[in-house]
Amino acid sequence: MATVHRWTGLEARALRLALRMSVRSFACHLGVGIRTISKWEKLLASTEPRQDTQAILDTALARADSAAHDRFDAFLSGQIVPLAGLHSGGPLAWEYESWSDDLDRAAVCLSRQDFTFAERLVRRWLGRFELSGLDDKGVYLYARSTALLGDLQRDQGAVLGPLSVQQSYASARWLFDRLGTPRRVAQLDLSLAVIAEMSGRLESAAQQYQSLAGDERLSRRDRARAQLWVGTALSKSGSHGHASRVMVAATKEFEDLEEPEDWSVAHQKLALAHRGAGDLPRALHFIGIARSTAASDTPMQRVRLETAHGHILLSDPATRDDGLNILDKAARMACQFGLSHQLASIEDIRAKEKSA
Repeated sequence: MATVHRWTGLEARALRLALRMSVRSFACHLGVGIRTISKWEKLLASTEPRQDTQAILDTALARADSAAHDRFDAFLSGQIVPLAGLHSGGPLAWEYESWSDDLDRAAVCLSRQDFTFAERLVRRWLGRFELSGLDDKGVYLYARSTALLGDLQRDQGAVLGPLSVQQSYASARWLFDRLGTPRRVAQLDLSLAVIAEMSGRLESAAQQYQSLAGDERLSRRDRARAQLWVGTALSKSGSHGHASRVMVAATKEFEDLEEPEDWSVAHQKLALAHRGAGDLPRALHFIGIARSTAASDTPMQRVRLETAHGHILLSDPATRDDGLNILDKAARMACQFGLSHQLASIEDIRAKEKSA
């Protein structure tokens, strides 16, 4: 295990890098000021921390795991270089791997609606390097990070404003286009169409979905999703019959692709289209299929399913109270997990019910 007889800024910086922390997080970890860390980073071996800080660094090193000790030894022995100018250049080999791993972890956290940890994992890398200093691999990871940040903002309902999902998706799209990755660009086009729909621009969203449903840059599954969302936009604009026909075609495509989660979501969308058309028996039939076959049990999907179910039950005076109770439960879950867009949808349904 590595030991340090006398700490200088050089060893302190090696420890920070070994722990994979930013200057700010390392300062918090040690309980010292950011300016102190910056001074060590600038002066390296020509400066020594104070005696009490030496002990703090000893403790931080002792508590580090074995992998961090290995990285610390490698930094000091020169096996990993450079120690200076890291942030003005690109990531080191182990940082590429850690960055990619963190993005995979962030995607899992996002699927579980653990927004706080997902955002922490994404932003630690977005704030670590200057984009201008990254090579193509680094730019690709930066673009993935930005797109994931957009997914997080979308699920939290941050649709409008300069720090919204629209900006994140547009930035990620520009980076993937710069890298010449057409499938990623098309996926971001699809995500931007979703945001258009969430923002109430239904005609624009339907047109974008229609174009992407036949876009060969996308996978067959993504094209089927675009087709399903054409139906969603049509249903929201009142074209329920046309919407149902489009959705049925997408549902068959998901069945052929053996995509049970998308297949279940398609039945949920079909149920709402039939509710809009006033065919409550078929609406209840399809929402029953969606609820019994849902492949995902995430809070987001539970809220969406229960919101759809409650909305359908509200349409019949005989089941109105049941519908209100289900919407109340969905609203509580939406609040618990910070699903503000879903909560706004529930409030809109309640408001329309009161005014009816």
